[in-house]
Amino acid sequence: MSTETAQEGPKTAVAASAVALPAISAPSDLAWTIVQLRAGERIIINEALIAAYQAASSPHSIRALKSDIEAFDAWCRRNSQIALPASAETVADYLDARAGKGSRPASLARYKASIAKLHQLLDLKDPTPAPLVKLRLAAVRKQKGTAQKQARSLRFKGPVRDVERDRARGLNIRALLDSCPHDLPGLRDRALLSAAYDTGLRASELVAVAVEHIEEAIDPEARLLQILRSKGDPDGEGATAYLSPRSVSAIAAWTNAADITKGPLFRRVQVRRYKARAAVRGRPIDSISGRETWDLRKTLSKPAVNARVEYDIGTVALHPGSIGPIFRSIIQRAFDLGALPDLTADDLARLLKGISAHSTRIGLNQDLFASGEDLAGIMDALRWKSPRMPLAYNRNLAAEAGAVGRLMERLK
Repeated sequence: MSTETAQEGPKTAVAASAVALPAISAPSDLAWTIVQLRAGERIIINEALIAAYQAASSPHSIRALKSDIEAFDAWCRRNSQIALPASAETVADYLDARAGKGSRPASLARYKASIAKLHQLLDLKDPTPAPLVKLRLAAVRKQKGTAQKQARSLRFKGPVRDVERDRARGLNIRALLDSCPHDLPGLRDRALLSAAYDTGLRASELVAVAVEHIEEAIDPEARLLQILRSKGDPDGEGATAYLSPRSVSAIAAWTNAADITKGPLFRRVQVRRYKARAAVRGRPIDSISGRETWDLRKTLSKPAVNARVEYDIGTVALHPGSIGPIFRSIIQRAFDLGALPDLTADDLARLLKGISAHSTRIGLNQDLFASGEDLAGIMDALRWKSPRMPLAYNRNLAAEAGAVGRLMERLK
């Protein structure tokens, strides 16, 4: 089969495998990804439709789609299958292969949706509704179950029953905040962690916060954060979150030290450390041997240089993928300082594996539940559209605080 590209008005025809795009000027990343897929017949790419999809989608959604279809195409090439248009058998075999490598049903559902979206964007018959694909996925769900692995929560006082009266213990945000140093990275980390817990923002929403989004509240020491867009609000209706006096103070310390007056609030901090150098006396000119490189600078003395640290503050927002590693770094630092005395090194290693950017959102969700807030209040505070996820995050607490848990407490 020949490999070709041709232009028909706003469309480009693609056949066979990887091709170039000489007929399209500055194709989008998504169009470029699609045009390189292994096609079994002549395919028409409508750039206008792809551009409209990109304009209507979040950057995260576009990255996920590109990643999924690239992975699907790579598997098709390794297994001599055709990616465009894909058959139901090819899709079913691909999902089985991903399941065999450990992918959970939720991930398989995403891969299936990406393949479906790819075919819809190219006006091709969608193979994913076929009974074979549905039955294969049902078999995986039956074998592995549909429960998703949940990120470990970061609660303000740790795993306590009474969030008001119990002392902080275990892995807790209070100790983490107290352990953040007063240098620029520490000030940034304290403001980031405190605001993440107060607002329950997801990583992409957290890094999108700008100084201009913070407004005055009725409480003069608190502030309100305007959330312009979120995962549950793709149309940008907006929402408001509360920033406690603790977070306001931490944010002020960070912005003042970093001289941030507008734009992204949470930014990269590059650290450069210079070691101290002792003073060096100049050498007498007659001590310079003819066997070494002649350099008059060898006769000059050099003063001692103190150790110093320099910081470079970025101008753009942190990447969403950096939030989880920052949280884990904060926890490791607090443990090294002895601020988490309840934990052993083995405890720490186990806990760190479950920490992600979502941990503060889950922790706030659980603290609201433990404090007696009803489901409607929790959904409103964390901007949930459905009760499914807040209930799932509270499942363990609900079991302990439920009828059996209360009975067993009385039977002690």
